[in-house]
Amino acid sequence: MKASDLMVKCLEEEGIEYIFGVPGEENADFMISLETSGRIKFILTRHEQGAAFMAEVYGRLTGNPAGALGTLGPGSTNLITGVADANMDRAPMLVLTGQGSTDRLHKESHQVMDVVGMFRPVTKWAVSVVNPDTIPEIMRKAVRLSRTEKPGVVHIELPEDVAAMKTAALPLAPRRFRRSVPDDKIVDRAFSMLQQARRPVIIAGNGCIRKRASKQLRLLCEATGIGVISTFMAKGCVDMDAEYCLYTVGLGSKDRVNQAIDDADLVLTLGLDMVEYQPRSWNPDRDKKIIHADFLASEIDEHYQPEVELIGDLAHTLWMLNERVQKSPGFQFDFESQHRIRSQMSADFAEHSEDRTEGSIRPQKAIWDARKVMGPEDILLSDVGAHKMWIARHYQCHEPNTCLIPNGFCSMGFALPGAIAASLVHPERRILAIAGDAGFLMNMQEMETARRLGCNFAVMVWEDNAYGLISWKQDTHFGQHTDLSFSNPDWMQLAAAFGWNGHAVKNSADLAATLDTALSEEGPSLVVIPIDYRENNLLTKRLGEITCQV
Repeated sequence: MKASDLMVKCLEEEGIEYIFGVPGEENADFMISLETSGRIKFILTRHEQGAAFMAEVYGRLTGNPAGALGTLGPGSTNLITGVADANMDRAPMLVLTGQGSTDRLHKESHQVMDVVGMFRPVTKWAVSVVNPDTIPEIMRKAVRLSRTEKPGVVHIELPEDVAAMKTAALPLAPRRFRRSVPDDKIVDRAFSMLQQARRPVIIAGNGCIRKRASKQLRLLCEATGIGVISTFMAKGCVDMDAEYCLYTVGLGSKDRVNQAIDDADLVLTLGLDMVEYQPRSWNPDRDKKIIHADFLASEIDEHYQPEVELIGDLAHTLWMLNERVQKSPGFQFDFESQHRIRSQMSADFAEHSEDRTEGSIRPQKAIWDARKVMGPEDILLSDVGAHKMWIARHYQCHEPNTCLIPNGFCSMGFALPGAIAASLVHPERRILAIAGDAGFLMNMQEMETARRLGCNFAVMVWEDNAYGLISWKQDTHFGQHTDLSFSNPDWMQLAAAFGWNGHAVKNSADLAATLDTALSEEGPSLVVIPIDYRENNLLTKRLGEITCQV
């Protein structure tokens, strides 16, 4: 068979369901081979960046990689932002790119560049196929690497002449393996530290929403009452309604939940990614006693020096702790301050729940109403901008992977293409994306993709006619901001032009009902609201006044 046929058969053997992308001349053989597959769906997108974001969200929701495809040159460079985002947010993904014929790669040639070299810094592995007989090994290694903790992106380049070569090689059958687990003596030592603590707290990271870790974490907290603070990407690792849920940490300013860390005499970090929340933000004096539990050893950081490291499968690590908890006579914990913090945060969330404003809507009200119309299993996706800060702080979850926030690489343009992938993975759920007017327009071309695929989801755009997060940060640091304003299209005409449903909401009293309608109607829907970003600086002022009440 042709090498391109073999690559498709290897992808089928690995259980790959989707490839998103924009093909070019140099991957024509691969595309013709893909046409014969009855198991892999190719989703034609309107830009390669959109394809990468779609593959990222598919990976985050399923734990399995999808493909993001582009041709050589500009097709590959268009992919890289979404690829970097997926890799830093720990999403399994395969990047498949074409390349010119190998007889012209050694010299200056049309559209030719070192694509593998470009992708190396933002992937777990990047490789070019030079011998078609090696494809089975390359594809098996690629999928295994992308899925292995911590998950990420693998790039495979297929030059056009290699794609057309004949080969007698056959796919390798996938073999799954169990991850290693911590040694019993190390777990005993960590458990002894837990027994001696009075005010322990858990910081849960991205690893807690993968590989069954959430179930074991909840069992641990039910038995001990230890409070859980989640990073932005770990939302839903424990139920927002549980008394031990202390909500989310990660804002640049100190928030109420930071008081629980200040007060703690032991911090147990679970699956924590430092790309989300640097230790200097919560351990500035380097005096915290820390237990590190994760799939990998901890990063070296002067503000993060654990006394014990539990390295191995996180769910199994938590199971081992739970086994010891069940045999323990009990704990002498004091969680008074944690309960107070939870109560204060809950009051913050509800403060503007009954707003009746006209002409603009507060962020707190928009988030409250979004939570009200979304079920426990429904999925909210956040773009990047000022709205992300409000979602991170105010939108809480019942289940893992029901709020997807890009928080490692933090790329704008994520939400719309991400919502398309979420609707393909979970067509039975409500899908709501929230984006700023700047971020939405960065990948608005995928509105056509959503309409063509018949996707059912809603996008709520917060309109402030500016780069709101940048102006917020400039105001905080300099007391003023540079010119960051711009104009916007007529949103309802834009929706109609792409065949979307369109809703403009000016008054806060109408928002919940409109969102409910948008999430219930056939086809994609656009909901646009005028956001009151005067609340940004008010939040900064409030957070700046927080002091620890140990």
